[in-house]
Amino acid sequence: MAGVSSCLKYSMFFFNFLFWLCGTLILALAIWVRVSKDGKEIVMSGDSSTNPFIAVNILIAVGAIIMVLGFLGCCGAVKESRCMLLLFFIGLLLILILQVAAGILGAAFKSESNRILNETLSENAKLLADTTNEAKELQKAMIAFQKEFKCCGLKDGASDWGNNFPNAEESCQCAGSDCESYNGFSVYRTTCLSSIKDLIEKNIIIVIGVAFGLAVVEILGLVFSMVLYCQIGSK
Repeated sequence: MAGVSSCLKYSMFFFNFLFWLCGTLILALAIWVRVSKDGKEIVMSGDSSTNPFIAVNILIAVGAIIMVLGFLGCCGAVKESRCMLLLFFIGLLLILILQVAAGILGAAFKSESNRILNETLSENAKLLADTTNEAKELQKAMIAFQKEFKCCGLKDGASDWGNNFPNAEESCQCAGSDCESYNGFSVYRTTCLSSIKDLIEKNIIIVIGVAFGLAVVEILGLVFSMVLYCQIGSK
């Protein structure tokens, strides 16, 4: 019995050390995006009427919570503290419930999410023809995106760029079959709005897989913590 308990205890410690490490990585990445110049450029290119750091702040909170839970799990396993193990179990159960609820809401409001995405990108399309500093940051990101994904414009193609088209001309130039003429230049017919949607659809299965894998890990953590909790109580 002691051997089984010891094996379970160190398995629980190793599991929670990995859990704590994941939380540390999430927190570090979110803080980097929050404070670094490159990270700010990534999140500041959206609609200025909304707080661009909401998602980053949520990641910071999630990373911190996972770190605390991992710490509780590690200490609870090593010190055989029923209080810490119970707190870990409750915290992990709440995360799992919230994760399932988020998945259900995401599936239920999929059409609403698509509408919000379309509206956001349509608003950003207006910035391509603008001359403000905010618009220039977005335009730099769009030029790089156009080169990478072989598309032009966001909503209506090259015309989205307006008088700024000379700045994006090189990234819009097309030499293949999917081309159209604009102001005497051969440009990509495919808009970046279509490319972004395709990119999201291709990667959604990865997101689902990661969420499912995380749920399995969380369930294992719940089982380990409760079994160890009961074994400690029976001593």
